Amino acid sequence: MASIDRIIQESVNPFDSTTFRPGNFWQEEYHPAFTIDSIHQSVLRDIESVVDRVAQDHQTRTILLSGDSGSGKSYLLGRIKCLLNSKAFFAYIEPWPESDFIWRHTLRNTVDSLMYVPEGQQESQLLLWLKGLSAFQETGLMKRVLGERQLFVRNFKTSYPAGIYNANEFFGVLYDLTNPKLYNLAGEWLKGDDLDAKSLKALRVKRSIDSESAAQQILSNFGKIAAATQPIVLCFDNLDNIDRGLDGLINLQALFNVNSMIHNQKLKNFLVIVSVITNTWQQNYKRIQPADLARIDRKIRLSAIGWDEAEALMAARLYPLHQQANPKPRSPIYPIHRHDLEAKFPGGKTLPRFALMLGRQIFQKAKYEGGRRAEGEPVRESGRERESSAVDAIAAFRLLWMKEFRKTESKITRIRQFSAPELMQMVREALEALQVGGIQPKLLRSPTYASYSLSYHLPAQLGRIGVVWTEDPNLVSFYHIMKACEKALKVQLCKTLYLIRGERLGTRKNMGNRLYSQIFTGHPHRHILPDLLSLHYLATYHQLVNAACAGELVVGNLTPNLQELQELIRQSKILQDCPLLETLGVFSGYTRIIGVSTGNPAPKKLASTTQRKTPLKKVKEYLLALVKTQQIMGRQVLTQNALDQFSDVEEYQVSELIFQLCMEKKLLILDESVQEAAQLICVLEALGK
Repeated sequence: MASIDRIIQESVNPFDSTTFRPGNFWQEEYHPAFTIDSIHQSVLRDIESVVDRVAQDHQTRTILLSGDSGSGKSYLLGRIKCLLNSKAFFAYIEPWPESDFIWRHTLRNTVDSLMYVPEGQQESQLLLWLKGLSAFQETGLMKRVLGERQLFVRNFKTSYPAGIYNANEFFGVLYDLTNPKLYNLAGEWLKGDDLDAKSLKALRVKRSIDSESAAQQILSNFGKIAAATQPIVLCFDNLDNIDRGLDGLINLQALFNVNSMIHNQKLKNFLVIVSVITNTWQQNYKRIQPADLARIDRKIRLSAIGWDEAEALMAARLYPLHQQANPKPRSPIYPIHRHDLEAKFPGGKTLPRFALMLGRQIFQKAKYEGGRRAEGEPVRESGRERESSAVDAIAAFRLLWMKEFRKTESKITRIRQFSAPELMQMVREALEALQVGGIQPKLLRSPTYASYSLSYHLPAQLGRIGVVWTEDPNLVSFYHIMKACEKALKVQLCKTLYLIRGERLGTRKNMGNRLYSQIFTGHPHRHILPDLLSLHYLATYHQLVNAACAGELVVGNLTPNLQELQELIRQSKILQDCPLLETLGVFSGYTRIIGVSTGNPAPKKLASTTQRKTPLKKVKEYLLALVKTQQIMGRQVLTQNALDQFSDVEEYQVSELIFQLCMEKKLLILDESVQEAAQLICVLEALGK
């Protein structure tokens, strides 16, 4: 076994900032080994007691959870979900792009979350919720309903005789959830997808949930029939990137309108948790109606942690490395010393993020120096470290991007996972980051479809360019969107209009198709077929925007705000690999139509991410970025990290890329005479400073 100082040099910094960013707890990997039970333990107990009270009396309650940026709010939500998922069902509500769509957004995110399978279970939260309903638990009903839809609907209507919106269709769709062949389709209807006629017929429903009123009523149905089941916890998080008013301030009133409606309708078994940065709350709460503020049942604020908790947090990160060492370090936080905490945080308190960032700085210094820092020796950043820190911001950002992008690829498998307003929001955020001129949301004048569109200017192209993105399968809706496009062009709201759509266009029998053919199969207006790769780029950047706005984004030693994130995305040039943005002319200054529909072809079939081979250029970029952020590391560790990041790449290919980087004088193997497993690799530029 190696010494701890050698292991420190070989290893990836365990305080690496790519592990700092939490998010949607259904999409993030939870690391219980990194959890310190004593941190925020009283808050956990308070929230658990509220969940228990909701489960007992079925009365809906609301908690306001506030804390400074870096206090661990989002991480705590994930921890609560993991600890209490056996007692309640959990839904994570992402920031909403348009307040006019907030009920549809809340319903969509709720059903999306309910379709996840909790750890240790065989069925989704949605099926567990359904089978927990009293009407489903009647003697013998389970055996009879599986082949008898009418009996199922009749039993549910008998159990819940009043107040259910669209009862026949709603209960019928709940029955379809028990049919594996219809489960996904039933879930799409419940979350508000605008389904086509064939899908509606399969579910025996007349129309989709296509309005705020209908979405509100369907969400109300969940509460009205849920008294016999476990509570549903709605977690609203990352509120700094929600829709903003004309004054530029976030529209928290829209959220509290939803919350008050849930209370006023006396819906059962909901716990609403609103997670917000303390400063954001202080700046905005006075703009919320007093009657809505009164609906907050409990206010909980996350406090700072002490030296002992910070030390435990560091020890948890360092434990795997200490286990490999011989002899074992005397201190569980070596190469960090208790004096470092006391010197950095003399008041005895700090936030979890700041403790982790201090750990990263000291561990990095130990890598430079090969360990052996005397206890009590102050931590000072050398000139070389300051220079490398500035240079490594882009390398650290690339690593963070690659990690988030891989996560996005595994979670997003089709474009229709997002609503049209969400897709348009992602396009707008990318255009803003790339400093595209004259961006204006809501090109279309239709109040229903305005948020499906935007417009912008390009320097090398005359006139305003309009973009409409719709993936609604329903062809009646498609006709109305085409009509809105026609009206926009008649009043010259833009000179060029592009339709982004991967769903089918109908046939010549459909009025929408005929309008489409008139507008988008000639010049200059065109139809762009979107691809899943583009969506992965847009969605990954969107998640980073949410984190930056909430103050939760950490890149190396930086905590960039939105403007600084936009600068990083421009400097890294990552979005230049997004095919859709290239097609829209963002990089060339004029639109390039790639993958355009001319005539009336079937939509292009989207390739699955598992079929797409990783370009070796990406692997090479990853290797260089990782060594730049670590400055020095073991060759074997570097190789293994690359293989873990890119599962379709072979070890010999990684070795060849390392050789290329050495030949290009970007990396240096410190001792080529020893076996590869014992070799250290560093950045050549850093060695010379």
